[in-house]
Amino acid sequence: MILVTGGAGFIGSNFVLDWLAEGAEPVVNLDKLTYAGNLANLAPLQGDARHVFVQGDIGDAALVDRLLAGHRPRAVVNFAAESHVDRSIHGAEDFIATNVVGTFRLLEAVRGYWGGLPEAERAAFRFLHVSTDEVYGSLAPDAPAFTEDHVFEPNSPYSASKAASDHLVRAWHHTHGLPVLTTNCSNNYGPLHFPEKLIPLMIVNALAGKPLSEVLAGVSQVRAVSLRRRSGQSVAATEDTAVLAGDTLLLSGHEEALAAARLVLEG
Repeated sequence: MILVTGGAGFIGSNFVLDWLAEGAEPVVNLDKLTYAGNLANLAPLQGDARHVFVQGDIGDAALVDRLLAGHRPRAVVNFAAESHVDRSIHGAEDFIATNVVGTFRLLEAVRGYWGGLPEAERAAFRFLHVSTDEVYGSLAPDAPAFTEDHVFEPNSPYSASKAASDHLVRAWHHTHGLPVLTTNCSNNYGPLHFPEKLIPLMIVNALAGKPLSEVLAGVSQVRAVSLRRRSGQSVAATEDTAVLAGDTLLLSGHEEALAAARLVLEG
């Protein structure tokens, strides 16, 4: 059994679908169902006893405590986040509440649960935190690609809130020994994507005959984009014993924003 948070959103729902398609291990799926969370994403799992959906907030410590105690997951995969730059500029409160305070409360609940596990289960447990390469800031056209060692330079309330959550996850590992992993991903695209995001927004504009220049304004020309339909592959760190607790993995594609725009227009 694993606990997935934010599993009705784009990446989270793709992960849950892939996970259950590839194995029999059940999933408890906790999602707040904000505007970007959609139960229709999980329609193929209707009636599947391996999938338990719970509507709720990662900031609800009592709820998370009950789920952990009742289902005893061997891993937690945290996709739950507010994740749109423009929305964070117009109103940052939800980003702080979910990405910072929510992550803190989730970490505390998981730490308490993990601390009470038998030694063998403690050793095998993992907390996977899914983050973004936005925490590294902007990448100049002639600059080398980001690496895991790149300094955090967030430029928006969204990226600042995710950087804060990454720091919390790292601190809970170094301070409390919680066995965590963090992935920082570049722009993602694929099925079930919410239309405000880069690739689906370009597709919608192209279909409507609108110029893509408005969508690309302010977008780094070298921000990589990676296809995430097989999202289970990108979080295989939960199973990979070569990846050590406390590690950070930067998951990046090789497509630039302009190249992605050309693919949309050619398609």
